[in-house]
Amino acid sequence: MTVDAAVQSIRNNPGIRDTLVHIEEIPARPAAYKDPATPFPQQVASALTRKGISLYTHQSEVYDHLLSGRNVVITTPTASGKTLAFSLPIFAVCARDPAATALLLYPAKALSNDQLAVLKAFEADTGIAVAPAVYDGDTPRDKRPGIRARSRIIVSNPHEVHHILPWHHQWSRFFKSIRFVVIDEAHRYRGVTGSHIALLMRRLRRVCAHYGSYPLFVISTATLANPTAFAERLTGLPFVQTCEDGAPRGKRHFLLVNPHMGPGNDQTTAKTSSNLLATCLGAGLQTLCFTGSRRMAELIALMGRDAAPRLGDNPQGGVASYRAGYLAGERREIEAALKSGQTRGVVATNALELGIDIGTLDAVVTAGYPGSSMAVWQQAGRAGRGNGESLAILVAGADPLDQYFMEHPATFFSQVHESAVVDLDNPYITSGQVLCAAAELPLHPERDAAFFGPHVGSIAAALERSNLLTSTPRGWVYCGRRRATELVTLDGTVGETLRVVCQGKVIETMNQAQAYREAHEGAILIHRGERYRVDSLDLEEHLVRVSRTDLDYYTRPLSTTAISVQKVLQTREREEFSVSFGEVEVTEQYHAYRVLHYDRLIGVEPLTLPPLVLATRALWVTFDAECTSGIREGCDLAGALHGAEHALIGVMPAFILADRRDLGGVSTPHHPDVEGPVIFVYDGYQGGIGLAEAAYGVLEEVAAAAAAQVAGCHCQEGCPSCVLSPRCGSDNQPMDRAGAAYLLAAIAGLQSTTRST
Repeated sequence: MTVDAAVQSIRNNPGIRDTLVHIEEIPARPAAYKDPATPFPQQVASALTRKGISLYTHQSEVYDHLLSGRNVVITTPTASGKTLAFSLPIFAVCARDPAATALLLYPAKALSNDQLAVLKAFEADTGIAVAPAVYDGDTPRDKRPGIRARSRIIVSNPHEVHHILPWHHQWSRFFKSIRFVVIDEAHRYRGVTGSHIALLMRRLRRVCAHYGSYPLFVISTATLANPTAFAERLTGLPFVQTCEDGAPRGKRHFLLVNPHMGPGNDQTTAKTSSNLLATCLGAGLQTLCFTGSRRMAELIALMGRDAAPRLGDNPQGGVASYRAGYLAGERREIEAALKSGQTRGVVATNALELGIDIGTLDAVVTAGYPGSSMAVWQQAGRAGRGNGESLAILVAGADPLDQYFMEHPATFFSQVHESAVVDLDNPYITSGQVLCAAAELPLHPERDAAFFGPHVGSIAAALERSNLLTSTPRGWVYCGRRRATELVTLDGTVGETLRVVCQGKVIETMNQAQAYREAHEGAILIHRGERYRVDSLDLEEHLVRVSRTDLDYYTRPLSTTAISVQKVLQTREREEFSVSFGEVEVTEQYHAYRVLHYDRLIGVEPLTLPPLVLATRALWVTFDAECTSGIREGCDLAGALHGAEHALIGVMPAFILADRRDLGGVSTPHHPDVEGPVIFVYDGYQGGIGLAEAAYGVLEEVAAAAAAQVAGCHCQEGCPSCVLSPRCGSDNQPMDRAGAAYLLAAIAGLQSTTRST
């Protein structure tokens, strides 16, 4: 069946047609070709001729920039041939310089293995000996010395670079001649991870400079609002951008589906997404469904397996789930089955959003707005490779931002992509990376300020007082007992990884924060379609013990959050309220969990867990009595503040590149640190990651969008589309929608700063 026929089938499906709010047809586009101004070496030119390859315009542009000595950021869409764009100049330089080397970094091992196959094929086609090899945690120890001695192109990941930099003397041959560093899927490196990677790249440049080399950087990323600034922030170097896409594109049908339309509707995002998945499979379309959480991936896969058999014989291979936490062998097995066509449908978290080679897909269903337009288009781009037609479907969640886009389809399809935030001023992250740098080469404040900023000396002095660095005539050096790289993680996780064990077998892993939410004692955990009950959570042993169960309920934790202001960094004031940004301390206490059957509450059970304490950054809006007096009569001030807090966080991802799960909020009618009613919105990571600061700068715009969503919502007293949050630790109590709309409108009327401090 064709994609057109599948769309018609969806139109005729009684469970979906009434929720179909918009169909956008994105026309096909022919290829645009161009020869580079810089000639190819003979081996490269001959290989391209034999393979019948002509370069797209953006590939030629990248080639010319790199051969002219410029760092390049490539922002063309998924499947536009970015790999060839940076592989050609690498092979061209390797042909002319027999000692030249290159380092290619990918965020996933599956991507590394895909790239290795491409490089080996190109080596065979050109006859240019580069001995490409993957070097990561899975590389056998007996093969590592040979790779370090002979390979000219190394495929790895940032985590491996983090661990090999202290052993750079073993890599002296490679680092002396390194000409290129490629960072693929770089948009994944934002927030906490982005801050770590940015400083890791400065550590890499510092080691390269020690050996007299200054490699060019290639940043390959999804479309961003600030690609050049992002690349420069990530590496500390100047960049030029290549964004004009010359690759062909087939016709794409993009559907917006809103299962939360109208009162009395019993549809849910999960149920509608599984129905669409089954419909696409029944139409003969190989389909990938993206979800925003591990739990949702498992639930939709379960429902999809139930629905697919009712559609006849078309859905060969059934429906599989795919997410982080699965063991590596399980993930490779699913990828191979999808690529071969043995599996026709997969429900995945964003782990499959990357360019892993899973073959050509026909359709993509996105269950809930994934937090950024960039992610939506990355996911949609997994279907319809080359000139093939494709189908993309966004199924709205009940969140305010999802509903805003369902109400304003033109805004969704025309919106500017978000900016990526990389914070280089987080003291927790910077001090950890400086510690690692001192374990690689002696640290000199004057020389190393170029890499780590002007405060590197004071950071080193503080680490010396903690007995982690010692001063020598050559500079500060690391003196801790454990390896420095073992003390610093790149993903911002706090604490050790916990193993989930059933009958002595590890079935998955998770960090402490995930365990508090998903694997507390009594929780129901779903793994590959099987339900498990958590028998115990042992934080000292980093162990979650589970047993299989047939129980069909699920659990959701309840928590309370307290916040205290540590330092005010910026404030802008008006007569009735003020907006501030600064340093705060957040204490989160999980005290109980709800037991639910579908959406019906069965009971509440107590929990005893130590508190989670977070030193981070926040923005906060403080209201005076004159402002809040307008909502006191007939309204609940605490509920109004609470609703406004939820609505602000709900739409904030449209203005800053963040998921709402990256942000937290607290509101109260009286807070002792500000002496009045206040709404806090904070970064959900130790030290902060720049999100609250970015939102502080555009708060009026955020409030205007939130006010429009709350005021325009069709509900009576508040719903997940306006002021209720599925993540609320206090079960969305108290809540006052009308009061929230009043406060949001007040904030939206805030003029530019009248006074700054």
